[in-house]
Amino acid sequence: MKPLSNSGPGVPSRPAFPVLVLAGWAVAALLPPAARAQDVHKGQQVFAQCAACHASTASNGVGPGLQGVLGRKAGSAPGFRYSHAMKNFGKTWDAETLKAYIADPQAVVPGNHMPFSGLADAGQRADLVAYLATLK
Repeated sequence: MKPLSNSGPGVPSRPAFPVLVLAGWAVAALLPPAARAQDVHKGQQVFAQCAACHASTASNGVGPGLQGVLGRKAGSAPGFRYSHAMKNFGKTWDAETLKAYIADPQAVVPGNHMPFSGLADAGQRADLVAYLATLK
């Protein structure tokens, strides 16, 4: 089998690999932010906004501790006093539910007490959830 090349009549034979790499970069640049790979380090930086109320441990503060939040039933962190809305939300936090909640807490759980209007950037939300997933 002849290797791929971007040559033709009168054009010197060159491997097609550089062309394929450039095409891949072009496609990646067109992807929406949420489709890119999540960056745990960037998520930790985004978490700085959350740290005013939430700990990355199980310790509760103004908000519940977020250690183990992925896979935990909403409104169930031991020792935290949740709103009735959050207690009755009835879902377990998974990546998609958390991303939606972080985007617009009042739309996802109307009547919750978290005084945060939401994080508009989908890439930052994905990075934050990737970071939260490391808090086991």
